[in-house]
Amino acid sequence: MKKLGKVFWITAGLGALFFVVLLLLSSVLSLGERLRTVAPFLEYAFYALSAALFLLLVVRPIMIVVLSPTFSMDSLFDEQTNAAKNFAMYRKVTKNLLEESYLSEEQKQCLRDALNDPMALKTALSAVFDVPVKKEINQMIVRHAESVFLSTAISQNGRLDLAAVLVINLRLIKELVVKCGFRPSYASLGKLALNVMTAAIVAESLEDINFNELFPNQGLKILDEVPFLKLVTGSLAQGAGNALLCLRVGIICRNFLFMNLKGQTRAQIRKFAFGEAVLLFPSVIAESIKKMPSRVKAIFEKAD
Repeated sequence: MKKLGKVFWITAGLGALFFVVLLLLSSVLSLGERLRTVAPFLEYAFYALSAALFLLLVVRPIMIVVLSPTFSMDSLFDEQTNAAKNFAMYRKVTKNLLEESYLSEEQKQCLRDALNDPMALKTALSAVFDVPVKKEINQMIVRHAESVFLSTAISQNGRLDLAAVLVINLRLIKELVVKCGFRPSYASLGKLALNVMTAAIVAESLEDINFNELFPNQGLKILDEVPFLKLVTGSLAQGAGNALLCLRVGIICRNFLFMNLKGQTRAQIRKFAFGEAVLLFPSVIAESIKKMPSRVKAIFEKAD
């Protein structure tokens, strides 16, 4: 049954990625047909550019993640696990961590001192992953959520929002894997792919939501009389919703990497991910709104 479960999640993940790629492909073909009416060479140039961006922004992150070594964090926190069995992987992960600038010299020295002792290295790694690595990864998740907020709040196109959310979430997962030096299991990657697909589809559909209908009070209805305020509020709400989903994707990925860090099951990981995302959400929105004027200014400067 366990093997069937793995096959199911891997298949579901591949199906989710394929579905999102089809959505992107339909958008590219639709825009290409419009360019054909202007000049045929513009259509072919656009297809070539789209293919190059797809390889760089979608295929490359996926391949980096898939080709990374897998490593179960259970082995660090399970007292019954034979440390000598995983010693080679412990050393590889440790060498990756020693190159990181966010670890203090004291923490690095502790890892160096334990390099030749399986049990000591297992203990040192568990301490490092529990505090500084988790803190650094949380900061990465917040930064990517801010990027999602700014990108989708400024954009007023559902398909562009879908592409932005897909690319930023894939980049987030890739950077988390590179930071840790290993990836979750293929079954966990399948579940992550479903979460990424959900975030991308929600990003596209948020454009058509009337937030005054969702929150029908007099304070919001006044926005119908002020088109600019209505547009701004709707854009901020879209960005906020997409940022929250990005936080959830990042936290689920982190928890799959740190499986059973606190004795949590996979079901508990999914359950608590949204709660933790909500806790990080206010700081993401506050920082994103601070950065929005400079981001909008940069867009107009490029247009000029």
